[in-house]
Amino acid sequence: MAKLAGGCACGAIRYEVQADPVAMLNCHCRDCQRGSGTAYGAFLAVPKGAVEVRGEPRYYRTVGRAGRVVERGFCVTCRSPVMMKLERVIALHASSLDDPSVYRPAMDIFTESAHAWDHMGPTTQKLPGGLPA
Repeated sequence: MAKLAGGCACGAIRYEVQADPVAMLNCHCRDCQRGSGTAYGAFLAVPKGAVEVRGEPRYYRTVGRAGRVVERGFCVTCRSPVMMKLERVIALHASSLDDPSVYRPAMDIFTESAHAWDHMGPTTQKLPGGLPA
């Protein structure tokens, strides 16, 4: 895959990734629903060390149902969600990519929290909870 690049709506935050994603997924947990403003969060997980960020995202920290810390990063100017810091990866919002056509989700997680009106792709793997530790 080619180098990934993206950022927030106003351009105050930009990132580049020098590695292939380790996962592409849709998360249907309530925190991601609230954070995205819709049915799920669409993310590309990339190794932490492969991301170069310009600008200063503001992070807010939550602890998920599985007890894992999640830091959700957004732009303080335009309020666009950009990324999340997890234990081993950075999860980039697919909507923040310069070329979102590279996003090809392979799984849906926390499907037990999915809304009845949320029609998931028929070919993605479905996990009722989160990813295994």
